[in-house]
Amino acid sequence: MISPFIVNDQNLFLERYPANQVTRSLQAWDSADEYIINYLQESALITPESHILVMNDSYGAISLNFPEHHVTSVSDSYISECGLKKNAEHNHLSLKNLTQINSLAELPAKVDVVLYKIPKSNNLLKEQLQKIRQAYQSNIIFIAADKAKNIHSNTLKFFERYLGATTTSLAVKKSRLVFSKLDAEITDSTFPRVKRWKTEPHQFEIINHANVFARDKLDIGAQLLLSHLPTISENEHVIDLGCGNGVLGLHLLAQQSQAKITFSDESYMAVASAHDTVKHNYPQLLNQCRFMVNDCLTDESAASADSIVCNPPFHQQNATTDHIAWQMFNDCYRVLKQGGKLTIVGNRQLGYHIKLKRIFGNATLVASNKKFVIFSATK
Repeated sequence: MISPFIVNDQNLFLERYPANQVTRSLQAWDSADEYIINYLQESALITPESHILVMNDSYGAISLNFPEHHVTSVSDSYISECGLKKNAEHNHLSLKNLTQINSLAELPAKVDVVLYKIPKSNNLLKEQLQKIRQAYQSNIIFIAADKAKNIHSNTLKFFERYLGATTTSLAVKKSRLVFSKLDAEITDSTFPRVKRWKTEPHQFEIINHANVFARDKLDIGAQLLLSHLPTISENEHVIDLGCGNGVLGLHLLAQQSQAKITFSDESYMAVASAHDTVKHNYPQLLNQCRFMVNDCLTDESAASADSIVCNPPFHQQNATTDHIAWQMFNDCYRVLKQGGKLTIVGNRQLGYHIKLKRIFGNATLVASNKKFVIFSATK
């Protein structure tokens, strides 16, 4: 899809990743991307020598607009990283000046401009703002952007608390910019980068980085699934797909200490959380586990898993979409051995059983309550 952005006198062609999504109408950019790029260029805030730090750029809409500048792009999403690379390839743009780092890495020592897309997660927002303030001084230019409807008074209080004096722009195409001076007091303890809580009945301590789903407590879908996990045999290979903090895979290890568990997620912080959770509770079983940042199960071999458990997401960044569930279920069918079983939990209204029947030819209701259902499907 042609974007409104022009690089080297040519429009950028930007796609969401992966390109074969069912919901093809979703754009790979939004008006906030357009606003922040136009503002930066019209205000002449950068020079050819400027080092630009871009954070939370979904598919390269911001980062790819500055191919002649030194750009560092920070993301917690492996899919976003892949999307940026693929869009650079589509547009024949070199990545020689662009460095991609994940959200767990240290920020570059010296930058001139920070372009910040406000994330959906307030926990990630607070951690990143604190990290920016600890890394940089008030001499840098900081500009954030998002849809105006997502920038609340509490959002601006986070910017003021963690960065310093904050102002906003007028709304353009329903998007708004946020400007902050990095003059707030620097502190190491304002926002905890890791949060811990315990599960019943094992009293496992679950470790959560900032961008993990259900960071503050066990979500009710996973809680239901924990009571209906599949029975695992010795030496089976089990995948916790969309693992988050690893709570499902951890309880499978509790059930069968000889199992081989793969924890897979597209979030770097999620995979780090799963690793830390297993290391804390079962350090002696760590060598039986793999921790993979992946686009669903793209990098998994066919017919390699005996069982898969999954709590599928139904959104990607701020977009509500079912293409992730479709991709997950198709990948599961490919990766499962003949006779292997997929067990999922989801909101009742999502109709996952229909997708499972189309892909596997079967779907069995395992359990349900007023809000959630658990289905299994056998290859």
